[in-house]
Amino acid sequence: MKKQHIQETFGNIDIYLFDQLLKGTYDDCHTILDAGCGTGRNLLYLLRSGANVFAVDQNPDAIVQLRTLADSFPQVDPEENFQVAPVEELPFAADTFDLVISSAVLHFAENLSHFEAMLNSMWDVLKPGGYFFCRLASEIGIESLVRFIGNGRYILPDGSERFLVNQEMLLRLTKKIGGELHEPIKTTNVQNLRSMTTWCVRKTKSS
Repeated sequence: MKKQHIQETFGNIDIYLFDQLLKGTYDDCHTILDAGCGTGRNLLYLLRSGANVFAVDQNPDAIVQLRTLADSFPQVDPEENFQVAPVEELPFAADTFDLVISSAVLHFAENLSHFEAMLNSMWDVLKPGGYFFCRLASEIGIESLVRFIGNGRYILPDGSERFLVNQEMLLRLTKKIGGELHEPIKTTNVQNLRSMTTWCVRKTKSS
């Protein structure tokens, strides 16, 4: 497959989301939400595949760009499916989505309460048996290099300020929200400047 064709098909998709697509994890996911979507870099392939894709972001300009991108896909109504909204107040009913994507969003939480509000909001709209794909900053592997400044937030070696999680916290949250890991927690250490963790959870049918 030529590089240009790959780019046209998948866009600038998160490589770890791409990994799950290649494994077929989300083959039966037809109603999908990207919570904190930006301009929709993770949605091009899903739109092309015929999925009924929804997305929210707090940036109105990003939503305008996404609506333009999605205008040619007949299975979505850009005005209805793509909305300006905070992740902690999703404008959707409970148990709506087969897959919820949260890519580089939760580490912008202001504190633990804000983090849990966003997480609970996304979890609430996920159907029992559905999948939650999350990428977020963590302290895993760089524990001695980050500086705690309060409210769950840290200064990273790259100078950025983020809300950070660790493996113990993610395992505890997985159990608390009523989920189970369908992949081990995986972390990429970027030259000891920051760490990004992939947290892949399935909502247990009884939760």
